[in-house]
Amino acid sequence: MAGDIRYTNVWPLPAADPEALQLDLPAIEATRHSLARGAITLHDSPMRTSIVRLLNDALATELVCMLRYKRHHFTAHGLASPKIADEFLIHARDESRHADRLAQRITQLGGEPDFSPETLSRRSHADYDDALGLEEMIWADLVAERVAIECYSQLITLIGERDPTTRRLIEDILADEQQHANELKDWLTG
Repeated sequence: MAGDIRYTNVWPLPAADPEALQLDLPAIEATRHSLARGAITLHDSPMRTSIVRLLNDALATELVCMLRYKRHHFTAHGLASPKIADEFLIHARDESRHADRLAQRITQLGGEPDFSPETLSRRSHADYDDALGLEEMIWADLVAERVAIECYSQLITLIGERDPTTRRLIEDILADEQQHANELKDWLTG
């Protein structure tokens, strides 16, 4: 038939001919017949367990950060404290949203989000802080944000192309953490 395009299974792609880019039609056809599996995830991948563990540690970090920001919101005192206390609350809400997104991804990967208070601070990469001085609170939050930035940067590298959905989630959270760190630094120098 004129205009009929024929595809062949050419994966992996030959490096010498970029014009030979073609989809793997047998894999696409197989997808039509495996709908009982639901969404395609890393359920069957040996690295799924490691990714779920790493995401649960990130979840613990977000929850500890949320609790620290909440405490700072309610205990901040001083001339600049009302405005900064309001920002602490905004950051706490951001951290809570991050935790929710991580928990959702853990579930999508077939894991169980670990909200256990018993192990929360032990699994968290960031520390809880009970400082009473406004400057000390800001420093503690900045340190925690820097720790989160480093952890998320490493996670992005570790995950790479193995799980693009999780990587994009982590990249999105990382952008928020970088913004938080910049705001905290500005408060210290402003």
